[in-house]
Amino acid sequence: MIKVMKRRVILASMLAFFAVITTIAVLVNVINYGVETANADKTLDAILTYEERADYDASSPKGPMMPDKPPRGPFMGLPDVESNYMTRFFVVRFDETGELKFVSMDNIASVDENSAADYAKKALKKKGDRGYIKDYRFAKSGTEESGLVVFLNVRREKQFMFSLLKLSLAVSFVSLAIVFVLVALFSQRAIRPIANNIKQQKRFITDAGHELKTPLTSISASLDVLQMENGDNEWIDNIKKQTSRLTKLVSELVTLSRLDEVNPLPNKEHFSLTDASWEIMEIYKSQAKALGKTLSGNIEENVEMYGERGSICRMLSVLLDNAVRYSDEESEIRFTVRKKKNKIFIETFNTCKYDTPPDVDRLFDRFYRPDDSRNSETGGTGVGLAIAKAVVESHGGKIRAECSTGKTMTITILI
Repeated sequence: MIKVMKRRVILASMLAFFAVITTIAVLVNVINYGVETANADKTLDAILTYEERADYDASSPKGPMMPDKPPRGPFMGLPDVESNYMTRFFVVRFDETGELKFVSMDNIASVDENSAADYAKKALKKKGDRGYIKDYRFAKSGTEESGLVVFLNVRREKQFMFSLLKLSLAVSFVSLAIVFVLVALFSQRAIRPIANNIKQQKRFITDAGHELKTPLTSISASLDVLQMENGDNEWIDNIKKQTSRLTKLVSELVTLSRLDEVNPLPNKEHFSLTDASWEIMEIYKSQAKALGKTLSGNIEENVEMYGERGSICRMLSVLLDNAVRYSDEESEIRFTVRKKKNKIFIETFNTCKYDTPPDVDRLFDRFYRPDDSRNSETGGTGVGLAIAKAVVESHGGKIRAECSTGKTMTITILI
């Protein structure tokens, strides 16, 4: 239990830190993306204003497409003079028919006019007025049939965003590794008070169990003597019944305490689960028949497993005892054991009559009673299924129950 608690503390701490560091990394990159995009859009707005005011009939870019036009002056649309000379962009204008009118290449050297025209056609097909195409941020002005498209080279900005993303991922990974080491080192100290309390509780249960066994044995022996001298009467029968119930409860509590230890089942071995299942089922088959119930088994041959045979038999006894005790009259009880791939599948099924379906998530809790009156009638202690769960988990398995309608109960084990 202590190891499980320690793992849960580490897992919870790591999940919390992972959520925080992921949120920070995402926010940093999203904010950076927004800032870089906003800065690019401000530059594009300045270029659009500059280009829309230009007299394209009097001057246009000099190049293969329009060789007879003189070049315009340098771009000076930004308030920072130096930024004007560092801004790299090109402009493509279309006429009213959608035909290419000209390409301005005065402020770019990384593309040719044909590539610039292809970029413009792709930009016109996009729904939004702004967007990214490779290393360029574009802005459209006018309509899809006519107008101009401005492309701003944002390669450095995209490289910075990508570098920041890689850096934030690397920092997050290193931080997770460091926090994991620190949490693993300090988790033992964090759970030490709880571990001490659990150890004290286990010691108390074990000591109390041993101390109670002696007076219970004495009471039982004294009752036998009284019964021999005075004969049967309802008072002696009631005391014997309650003494037997208390003895069983003490034994189960000591068993649970032992199963909570670090190595609860040291004597594991290979044994035939098929033979063990038949042995246990034959015991409860006669009990079920005496109560007017039917117990049938579907036990696969040659099912072998590695574990502690005694605790597995105890777990099977708990399942069948639970099915026989708490099933309704003339109930049909089915017991299944088979190998499923590399895992062992065990299942008990019985009909029942619960007015309200029990909380199956709490069914394996200690002293949980779905129906107090029925538990008192059948003599149950409310600890049996907790023992079954502890045995299953100590063998690396899982146990679950289904009783959605309150009319049938199915308990499934996978080891």
